[in-house]
Amino acid sequence: MSPTILRFKAYRLFFFSNEGSPLEPIHVHIRKGQALAKFWLEPSTYLSENYGFNSKELKEIEELIRKNEQEIKTKWNQYFSE
Repeated sequence: MSPTILRFKAYRLFFFSNEGSPLEPIHVHIRKGQALAKFWLEPSTYLSENYGFNSKELKEIEELIRKNEQEIKTKWNQYFSE
């Protein structure tokens, strides 16, 4: 199971249900078709991995994450503290 955090245009932002043991720092995965990326949110928002997104898409995704950073962090903490 990978809970969806947010959908925007064709992007799906989500967490994997198993994010490591011990739990990795807060981050989010993004998928659009076959493209996949991972952004860390701590200590700041930055790209960790990219498989298939172009630079324009990555900029749009980063802006989306920054605008929704608090919501993403809240959902992360709720999901992984259960």
